[in-house]
Amino acid sequence: MKYNKLGSSELLVSEICLGTMTYGQQNTIAEAHQQLDYALERGINFIDTAEMYPVPPKATTQGDTEEYIGAWLAQPQIKQKRHELIIATKIIGTGRNYKWVRDDSIAALSRKNILQAVDDSLKRLQTDYIDLYQIHWPDRNVPMFGQIGFDPSKERPMVEIFEQLSTFDELIKSGKIRHLGLSNETAWGVCEFSRHAKAGLPSVISIQNAYNLLNRIFDRDLAEACYRENVGLLAYSPLAFGFLSGKYADKTPDNSRFGLFPSFGQRYFKANVKAATAEYIAIAQKYDLSPTHLALAFVRNQWFVASTIIGATTMEQLKENIDSVDTSLNAEILAEIDQVHLRYFNPAP
Repeated sequence: MKYNKLGSSELLVSEICLGTMTYGQQNTIAEAHQQLDYALERGINFIDTAEMYPVPPKATTQGDTEEYIGAWLAQPQIKQKRHELIIATKIIGTGRNYKWVRDDSIAALSRKNILQAVDDSLKRLQTDYIDLYQIHWPDRNVPMFGQIGFDPSKERPMVEIFEQLSTFDELIKSGKIRHLGLSNETAWGVCEFSRHAKAGLPSVISIQNAYNLLNRIFDRDLAEACYRENVGLLAYSPLAFGFLSGKYADKTPDNSRFGLFPSFGQRYFKANVKAATAEYIAIAQKYDLSPTHLALAFVRNQWFVASTIIGATTMEQLKENIDSVDTSLNAEILAEIDQVHLRYFNPAP
């Protein structure tokens, strides 16, 4: 396992990060602990979760994922290794759709909400500190899942970024969190947080955004912003809800994420996505690679990716995902991948 420096911090994170959003919904606590044990055995030191997990978010299960991880961290043999682990979690950020999480969640990133959220996560995780605390979504009007572009008519009040950072500064100085990260952010957001950091407030060291063979939006403005501000990408959904593994090529398996929750992944049921996926799978077969290994190796080897977040509901999936660290893609394969991307997602004007 390779370890990468995360942004401007001293953190060294494994190139594969274990995502946990299925714990408490598709995975039992016993299954979660089996995954965590195996990931640790394979050299993974980076575990990502969120206060809203498991997904789909519900009032009845909210926080269960952190509790599962907390029970694992509390085991004596794991507690001894806590200092070797990088535990990352997230505050919801925009509470307008999740008012059941906190009473005044309309002020999503107010000082009161941030302080409460951190204390609640620490309690559920059974730890004294969080290594990487992330803002799950921006607390402002931004284009979100499936939206085509920015819409000024949707502007709304927000907690100013300076105020957000001031509260996180308190938490870092108190030792409750070590570093700050962003998620589902834009290039403007990265630069604005960095601008305030230059005035003496905490720097953001990471951004957790979707990145995969079907979604390479990060390649443009965000890649430049993160390069110039020294922010590492934690790439989530590297298999595009499993579409890039090829398991949806013929039909939708009943026990799959999309089979269980049809509203998830609708963005991938488009003609160009289906055609591109078929071509990526053909490239993998041509070079005697599994489609999963091709997709994960592509993400892992991007210069701006600090860690690739994998998620699995079965041990077989987890083992295959981690085994992808042994896959490398040569210039010929990368050129064929780029041709598919240009053909379906980036046509010339």
